[in-house]
Parts: sequence; structure tokens; C-alpha cells
Amino acid sequence: MRIYLPASLDQLGTSAGPLAARRVHAVTPALRALFPDEDDEGLEFAAQLAAADDSLELLATRPDAPQLRLVVSADVPDAVLQPLTDEEDVPSAVELVAEVEQSDVICVHVDEPGASADVVRAAHGDEDAVDRLDERDLLWYDATELGSIPR
Repeated sequence: MRIYLPASLDQLGTSAGPLAARRVHAVTPALRALFPDEDDEGLEFAAQLAAADDSLELLATRPDAPQLRLVVSADVPDAVLQPLTDEEDVPSAVELVAEVEQSDVICVHVDEPGASADVVRAAHGDEDAVDRLDERDLLWYDATELGSIPR
């Protein structure tokens, strides 16, 4: 299954090791039920956006990391995903119970460097900054380009 894993740029790269188990996002039955008329691409985009929101929460706890939202797309076996039981959680959220190796990364989506000031503000609760980030597109990088992502 394709997952969208919230991360920070300092967690990425061949020398960084595997990405730890955590809450991730995917196209779940609950997400499909919420958007019954949406196609797969739209559902994947919704899961990616939810992961970008979680990346903000992660960045608030990692002030030394480059302050840019990062979503890692990876394909993992269904067996390493568990449903979350919190009814208030977003419908795309699932629990990843195994590490993701850097070699399993398909691509990443990351803010352009100019977004960092809004990322810092949004990570600390500035709703106007969150709104500005919602208007920005995350940039796509193939797994082979991870070393060339501007920080």
C-alpha cells in the first residue's frame, strides 16, 4: 500500500537510516467513504495533505531540522499498517508498525525553501500561516533526487 509519511528533511537520506514507525496516511476505506465521488488520485492527494499537516506537528518538536514540510511516499506491505481506533482522527490516518527503509521511498513532496518562515509560524499555531501554506504546492522529488532537495 502507498503511504504518506510525515517527516523532516534531517530524517531523509541514505545516511539517515530507516524512517521510524509512526502515524502515517493512506487511502483508507474511511477516506473513500468520506469522498465517495473522488478518484484515486484525489484520494491520494487528500492523504498527502493530511501527512503535510502532521509534518508541521513534527517540525514543532524538531527546531534544529530544516523548517519545511516533508511528506515521504513509500510502498509498504499492508501487514505493517494498523487501523487507528481514535474516532476523532482524520480518516486517512493509520499506524505504521515497522520502519521504512530509505530504499523503499518512491518520492517525496517538500515545501520550497521560501516557505520556511510560514512553516515555523504554522508549526507554532499561527492560523494565517497555515492558510498561506494551504495555498502552496509541495514540490515533487523522485527518490533518486533526495540529495538535491534545497534546504
